[in-house]
Amino acid sequence: MDPAVSSTDAFGSLSLEHSSTVDRVADELRRAVFEGELESGTPLREVALAESLGVSRPTLREALALLVAEGLATREPNRGVSVARPDPESVRDVSTARTVLETAGMRNWPHASEGAREAVRRALGDYERAVAQGASYQELNQRHLVIHLSLVGLTGSPRLVSMAESIVAELRLALAQIDRVRRNARDQAGSHHHLLDLLEAGDIDAAVAELGEHLHGAEDAIIERLDLG
Repeated sequence: MDPAVSSTDAFGSLSLEHSSTVDRVADELRRAVFEGELESGTPLREVALAESLGVSRPTLREALALLVAEGLATREPNRGVSVARPDPESVRDVSTARTVLETAGMRNWPHASEGAREAVRRALGDYERAVAQGASYQELNQRHLVIHLSLVGLTGSPRLVSMAESIVAELRLALAQIDRVRRNARDQAGSHHHLLDLLEAGDIDAAVAELGEHLHGAEDAIIERLDLG
């Protein structure tokens, strides 16, 4: 056996194990952020977190780097890493972009494929079941966003869906916080169900108006929460 191949295989195994540990730490930090245990602006102290999670500081440092890359945390010179605090202007810009993309999808409802329309129905059904089962805020937030992405999917354009996914990712932290503050998951489900009923009835203008109120309400709530923070 080639020694170089054997050595590479051994290192590959070690790398995979290390990577899974980093991923698990990152997953736990994301959960804590989305569940409200770690609020925006909270310093993510390496020593305390490493001890709490039972991992080495280098492992924790790599996990924090993942959160920074995802926009869930920020790193400042001489101040370390902290949970990200969304910028109001960015929130407004993202809200505008979402409105354009999701409205385009809803306008295309009469011409969309049955598969695309069914994706909207399925996303709403999944969200309503999660609400009924008392799912975590993280899960509710994820399923809520799937509904909005499915609306963009009505355009039939993979590129627009990809754009929407990128845009929505910027709001994950803010939306999770607002959903926790509002504690209105059942109201959200009712609002989205009404929106779908309007689409099914062919009242596209009313559905677009309903969507606009929903997105503007979310924007205002996020910015208000940022100001309070």
